[in-house]
Amino acid sequence: MSHGAIEKGKVAIVTGGASGIGLAAAHRFGAAGMKVLVTDLPGDALEKAAQTLKAAGIDATALAVDVTDRDQIARAKEKAGQLGPVSIVMSNAGREGGGSLLAGEDVWRRTLETNLWGAIHISQLFLPDLIAGQDPAAIIFTGSKQGITLPPGDTAYNVSKAALRALSESVSHDLVKSTDGRVTAHLLIPGFTFTGFTRANGVTEKPAGAWSAEQVADFMMQGLDQGDFYILCPDNDVDRATDEKRMRWGIGDIIENRPALSRWHPDYAEVFDAYMKSDD
Repeated sequence: MSHGAIEKGKVAIVTGGASGIGLAAAHRFGAAGMKVLVTDLPGDALEKAAQTLKAAGIDATALAVDVTDRDQIARAKEKAGQLGPVSIVMSNAGREGGGSLLAGEDVWRRTLETNLWGAIHISQLFLPDLIAGQDPAAIIFTGSKQGITLPPGDTAYNVSKAALRALSESVSHDLVKSTDGRVTAHLLIPGFTFTGFTRANGVTEKPAGAWSAEQVADFMMQGLDQGDFYILCPDNDVDRATDEKRMRWGIGDIIENRPALSRWHPDYAEVFDAYMKSDD
């Protein structure tokens, strides 16, 4: 059985839908008979995405939206409502931070305003109507494993996705209380995926270890069908068991009072390596 929100004739809005996971998800919702509103920053990619969806027989509409601008999201909500009853909201728009702790304020603000505040705006604008309705609905947040394991490097991105995880968990709990499960929240957690982010870093062909955006979208649909909140995607390099073990170690930092991010701490390198090789 599919999620009750995935219904022919209903509307799915996907932010960041011009490429990658967002576009692949729009194809899946459209293939299920839904009308799709894809939003992204203005440009050729957005128009091309709409054309691709329409060529596949999908009732698709494109709208230029910057998710950091609440008024633009409000206009997207109005547009979606004109297309029909909205039952799927996918908060997928995101950007890499590209910055360490000492990156400039502009880097931090752009990253948090897109990855976190965009999701906050979307939640506050779309959820009241979904909660007030009578039909099944779902909101999907595209998170990241980096928001859970926090690998050193892109600190701004990690912080934004960690905060997004906290937001989505809180939204899920609030929806259980307010709708008794009629409206659900889901956190999509992609693994290594070949997307526009990958290309922006100079990788032009899909690495062997990466999943395609289409594989992530298929896995997301399975997770929705199963009612999963955490839709934790593997990839061709890392299976779920490995992800779970790494995450279990991470929470152990708190429980066992180890140094923060001990997985990468030089004093714990051998201990972590032995842990990963053990059967525990």
